[in-house]
Amino acid sequence: MKFKLENTDEMLDGAFVKPLGHNEFLIKVRNHERNLKILGMSQDRIEFMLDNSFHSAKYIENITSRITLVVDGVKLTFNKRPEMDKIVYKNSGMESSVDSQTNLKSQIPGRVVSINVSEGDGVKKGDVICVLESMKMQVSIKSHKDGTVKSLKIKQGASVAKNDILAEIE
Repeated sequence: MKFKLENTDEMLDGAFVKPLGHNEFLIKVRNHERNLKILGMSQDRIEFMLDNSFHSAKYIENITSRITLVVDGVKLTFNKRPEMDKIVYKNSGMESSVDSQTNLKSQIPGRVVSINVSEGDGVKKGDVICVLESMKMQVSIKSHKDGTVKSLKIKQGASVAKNDILAEIE
């Protein structure tokens, strides 16, 4: 499974190789095999040994598309579906070097779960404008450029189709 560390270009590739029994697993991270032993787990925390070193992780946010953890006091956010970003951004202007495009379009059909900005708000490229839910996955729709939200074309709970305009950003 591939994870992308947010705000970096770094990709982490990891997989469970095999269970060793008694909550122990052989895992592979960045092509290196490591031993993982789960010591305790609750709905918001996990304690584990990784190659004989103790670690504690607290879940801050866990949605379909990303997870935010505090591991040994360091906050980390991972995009669990980096391939989905490519689909979402393909025609929304994120891949374009032209900053003149004002319309932020939906590249997937879905339901508006949340709207994170208001008309008149200043935004930076990559800021989350809204979250859509499609096929039981939540996808953050991010601004394709720096600017000001001229208008929002969506309402929370509404459905959108592919290529619908979500917002105008000038």
